[in-house]
Amino acid sequence: MALDEKLLDILVCPQDRGPLLLVDNEFLYNPRLRRAYRIDDGIPVLLVDEAVSVEDDAEHQRMLDRASGQPG
Repeated sequence: MALDEKLLDILVCPQDRGPLLLVDNEFLYNPRLRRAYRIDDGIPVLLVDEAVSVEDDAEHQRMLDRASGQPG
């Protein structure tokens, strides 16, 4: 289930209040903090404690590429 564009426009990272990138309708990604928030059945789980840290530079780049529509 895809997230609504209007919803995407208002969602922000709960940690730094900055914008998030949509990654394949699977994650909302904060590239500044390198944190990924999962999307369960079309519902973003924007809980800091449940976010996944992306430590690896290659994985960070894959997330950015996937968010921009490039193959990862």
